Amino acid sequence: METICIAPSSLSLLYQKSSKNDSVLPSKRTKQKHFRVSSTFADRIINASPVKPLPTTPAIPMINVSPEKPLPTTPAKPMIEPVHSSPIALPSESLRYESGFLGAVPNRVVQRDRRDGADGNIDYLTKILNSRCYEIIDESPLQYAPNLSERFGNHLWFKREDLHPVFSFKLRGAYNMMSQLPIEQLKKGLICSSGGNHVQGVALAAKKLGCEVLVVIPTTALEIKKTVESMGAKTVLVGETFDEAQTYAKQRAKDEGRTFVPAFDHPDIIAGQGTVGMEILRQIKSPLHAIFVPVGGGGLIAGIASYVKSVKPEVKVIGVEPFDANGMALSLHHGQRIVLDKVGGFADSVAIRAIGKEPFRICRELVDGVVLVSRDAICASIKDMFEEKRSILEPSGALALAGAEAYCKYYGLKNENIVAITSGANMNFDRLWVVTQLATVGRQQEAILATYLPEKKGSLKQFCKLVGPHNITKFRYRYNARKQEAVVLYSVELHKISEVEEMLHRMKSSSFETTHLTDNVLVKDHLQHLMGGQSSVENEIICHFSFPERQGVLMEFLDAFCPRWNISLFHYRGQGEAGANVLVGLQVGSSSEMDDFKKSADSLGYHYVIETNNEILKLLLHKSSSLP
Repeated sequence: METICIAPSSLSLLYQKSSKNDSVLPSKRTKQKHFRVSSTFADRIINASPVKPLPTTPAIPMINVSPEKPLPTTPAKPMIEPVHSSPIALPSESLRYESGFLGAVPNRVVQRDRRDGADGNIDYLTKILNSRCYEIIDESPLQYAPNLSERFGNHLWFKREDLHPVFSFKLRGAYNMMSQLPIEQLKKGLICSSGGNHVQGVALAAKKLGCEVLVVIPTTALEIKKTVESMGAKTVLVGETFDEAQTYAKQRAKDEGRTFVPAFDHPDIIAGQGTVGMEILRQIKSPLHAIFVPVGGGGLIAGIASYVKSVKPEVKVIGVEPFDANGMALSLHHGQRIVLDKVGGFADSVAIRAIGKEPFRICRELVDGVVLVSRDAICASIKDMFEEKRSILEPSGALALAGAEAYCKYYGLKNENIVAITSGANMNFDRLWVVTQLATVGRQQEAILATYLPEKKGSLKQFCKLVGPHNITKFRYRYNARKQEAVVLYSVELHKISEVEEMLHRMKSSSFETTHLTDNVLVKDHLQHLMGGQSSVENEIICHFSFPERQGVLMEFLDAFCPRWNISLFHYRGQGEAGANVLVGLQVGSSSEMDDFKKSADSLGYHYVIETNNEILKLLLHKSSSLP
């Protein structure tokens, strides 16, 4: 294979055609280097005004380097390393930039392969044009969103991949691959693994082709088990994670001679997903600025980019990931595949620890970067979609919409056509209450604050006056007799972001210590529900656990710690098949006991964080509380 590095000026000619919109498009130049940014500089960027003109030259990557886990030094020159080398492990927290910023813009490395065309992409263009997925699906509609378009100040279109028979785009790639297998392989049987949309696509494709398929599902995805069995597939429950299920499925494929159908890392899967891009360019009649694509393993965005950049290279293909599942952004930033040490499970369909090898090869050559969004923003976009089309998307299905809004707001984009792919609607009903609670926060229509009130006559009335005209949506008040003061945890409706700063200033001027908690996950998930009063518990530690969603998990947890350590606090917040967040207090004595506790906690295999010294937790639960 011949590897060629193309100069930045050449890339500008290849990818940035002259148009009337050149002045508002983020540059395609690839001169951008990777930097470790000082905390002062990062803070200045993160706290800048959210509305600013699109840069005409690449911006310095907006990286927030955590002092606990600093980013490894990144070479200044493009890293030209083998695409198929083993990925390195990094935490998602090691790469942060403001929501809406087009980050992780890859250093372009074009790899030519003799079997492909002169531009390394003709093979995929041909595969997409000859995809067989239309034997089982109809073309999904491209729908205009008039209300959101007015709010965004741009023309927003939904590519409705949630309307397929399995409520997801996954059927495209699965059927395209499976339909091209020789009869002999189909007769030997197929096998696949996933806890979500992929296995449904494989099951329905197998039913259409009349072949037998074994579906390996994590024990946390029992609802999917019932769905695929109703399509005629056989199932087996293995492990608690996607990785465990996939390892078992691949080994069983070798042992039994079955064909393993991957979720994203296969050329025919990618080509099937690429038909989404082909349809978008055929359906839209006006000049298109960008297509926003949710990213999990990378198969969908790789397929779309392969087609779009071959036909209309001036159209941006932008990936969207959650902050806590940013495997593509990290991989593009470092120039090699990254495996996340842990991954957030809220948008479970994109909760993939490592992107695929082939998707990464394509994406580092063709995509324009990645936008990162929060859980709150995803919830707000689920609500937006419901209000616009009366459709309920799953979290990953609303990911692209959240990214599109953040991007338009960050760059002040106006009067452009943008497409957001609504990739799935397999929503767990139990998770809707979480979405409802977080949607107003994600839309920045509500703020969460905590204020100390001196216990004297008229202080509560004075507090209410300082809140001003804002409607209080939640109010929790608890008096601390020892400190002769009270703490109030409350939420207020907002019309614009600046109103929070104005309220904080009013409180400070009146000597009412106040802190802004809207972005604090611990408060939203647990502490706002635990305002029963502060207490003094000897030798108490507080831990935040992530429980898998399966039978017996609570007894498993209790067996690990009881009766040796007394449980002083327990607050459980379920999130459907994604598991549950659990806040636990335990009385642990000496340092040697603490070592034993950590060994017991580690042996469970659940992700956990010791939160005892969390300042917000001290504010709401501990007797020695003081505002940070």
